Amino acid sequence: NRSWRAKEWTASDDRVRGGQSKSYLNISPDDKTANFNGILDIKALGGAGFASQRTSSVVAPYDLSVYDGILLELVRADRKNYTFILKDAILPTDPESESDREQSTISYEFDFVISNEHSVFVYIPWSQFKATYRGKDQSDVPPLNTRCVRRFSVMMRSHFGEQEGSFTLVIRGIYAVQVGKP
Repeated sequence: NRSWRAKEWTASDDRVRGGQSKSYLNISPDDKTANFNGILDIKALGGAGFASQRTSSVVAPYDLSVYDGILLELVRADRKNYTFILKDAILPTDPESESDREQSTISYEFDFVISNEHSVFVYIPWSQFKATYRGKDQSDVPPLNTRCVRRFSVMMRSHFGEQEGSFTLVIRGIYAVQVGKP
């Protein structure tokens, strides 16, 4: 039941790799919803591209081990394919990077499409998160450590040319939930 706080989120777009995509997370005046929106450009990177918003390093690790998964409460969507991402490890910045970019780590991802434009809930059990490294599936890694979730992200990606252009996803909440528990 926490309000959205803009200072806890930051953009992580393909601009770090020479792309032109841009994303924003606009918080409503009452702090009850967050509008993830922007432009996904696939021309600069030859069909590839991504735009995302992620929690910043000021957010403490969460112990979600007593929960069964994540519930996204979405207010409005545009029928595009989105990815919700969790990370259980964050490495320091890359010493060879000129932009203070963090080193890449394993991500745990879930893709979803909302087929209507109205409020909907998306339940994601832990078992449905797939391990990836820089967008490529990884099968030889441990499952998500739900005792130490360090980052939440929402991403719009091209899926190598399948989608591009403007996007908007309005989120009311991201909740850790227990199935069948009040």
